[in-house]
Amino acid sequence: MHNATASASLYANTDFSSLSWVEQQWAAWYLYIGNPVLATGLMSFFMHEIVYFGRSIPWVIIEAIPYFRRYKLQASKIPTPQEQWECTKQVLFSHFMVELPVIWFFHPMAEMFGMRTYEVPLPSFAEWAPQVALFFVFEDTFHYFAHQALHYGPLYKHIHKIHHKYSAPFGLAAEYAHPAEVAILGMGTIAGPLLYCLFTANFHIFSMYIWIILRLFQAIDAHSGYDFPWSLQHIVPFWSGAEHHDFHHMAFTNNFSTSFRWWDRIFGTDDKYRAYRARMNAAKKAMQGGSKEQRDEMERKLMAEVEAEGIRAEAEVVRGMGPKAKVQ
Repeated sequence: MHNATASASLYANTDFSSLSWVEQQWAAWYLYIGNPVLATGLMSFFMHEIVYFGRSIPWVIIEAIPYFRRYKLQASKIPTPQEQWECTKQVLFSHFMVELPVIWFFHPMAEMFGMRTYEVPLPSFAEWAPQVALFFVFEDTFHYFAHQALHYGPLYKHIHKIHHKYSAPFGLAAEYAHPAEVAILGMGTIAGPLLYCLFTANFHIFSMYIWIILRLFQAIDAHSGYDFPWSLQHIVPFWSGAEHHDFHHMAFTNNFSTSFRWWDRIFGTDDKYRAYRARMNAAKKAMQGGSKEQRDEMERKLMAEVEAEGIRAEAEVVRGMGPKAKVQ
């Protein structure tokens, strides 16, 4: 049932026969709701929840299938159903108490900067692809420095420590964090599009949705705890991925970026990670003639050493013994 008044005001001069199927459905949604702010708020929140849990559930299934343990980075640490449920409750709390208000007010705020919402036609690939690439770079830079700040004593102890509850992360834990951290790091996700709106006055929320979907996929996959031969980091050398971020949770230090590896390499905050990878590769090479059980035991030993160092580094930060522990 369409709202005739909304139709007259939103799409008075629109030729619907010239639109693609997706564009027609886009317009139909806004016509059905009748209020652009309400329509955008509902669509944005539903999209976020569907994508987040839709991408997380496959990892829950994978965790339950022993076959995939060969690809798990910390194979001995499998999250229990209770841990996954506790994680889900915290994530839902943040979604409703922090992200929902931000999502709801994003539309009127962004419209002030020139963002289009209900308008059709939607942007083409040539329009949204460079924008999304720019947002990835901006968010990764913002996240690198904000994440390092969250490893500073008081901020870590009272805010970021929650996210480090799991030394072996899993997909659902991507947004398992203190509400303040969700707000702080979330700024890196929405600030890019807002600034783009401000300086260009040429941006459509459809591009924002593509950015959010890809960003959620990146965050969830980085926390999945699995490194497959076809994972993106094996195709794009500077991509971060689960193998890079899993070390951060295991060792507490190093690897503060989200999507890319370059800031950690430039500032040397991947030194322990690279040393660990070098030791692991050298040990595997030395044990090529050994049994699988021997190789697995060697990996567990190296991981245990790194995790023990991380526990000590975390304790120093919590005790407030200076900033060095947060960036080494």
